[in-house]
Amino acid sequence: MSVENPHKIDVSKLDEIIASYGAKKSNLIAILQKVQEVYRYLPEDAMIYIGTKIEGLSPATVFGVATFYAQFSLEPKGKYEIKVCDGTACHVRGSMPVLNAIRAKLNVPEGQLTSDNGLFSLETVSCLGACGLAPVVVINDKVYPQMTSDAITIVLDTLMKEEA
Repeated sequence: MSVENPHKIDVSKLDEIIASYGAKKSNLIAILQKVQEVYRYLPEDAMIYIGTKIEGLSPATVFGVATFYAQFSLEPKGKYEIKVCDGTACHVRGSMPVLNAIRAKLNVPEGQLTSDNGLFSLETVSCLGACGLAPVVVINDKVYPQMTSDAITIVLDTLMKEEA
């Protein structure tokens, strides 16, 4: 079966990933995690390809798994993945002004996942498990406790300077 490749998915890289885990249905999640690590999301063409390469799977099954688990993204994510906690403790202690400051600084309107320059992805999460540090922001697995609008602006300015 021929798979079109308009997004220039590196099929040899996909083959390498599949081979490293073994082309078994039981390894699908690990394979998808690795593909997402490489591309920062799960490209449609990659999921179709994986569905044709693993015996007993179909592209529809791969899509089903990718859409079922919240860890997978079908949209490209930025180099910096920002998660703003909006659990009860964080919300009460001001997570929404922090979120709004991030949206304003990065020009990421509500409903848009990634900044126009592709550097930042922004999402709210229900809980990060750090209620005593509320409000909490996590950027690429680094925890920023007791955030304020001013403090997150300084953090973002620092990240942007690193990219300049």
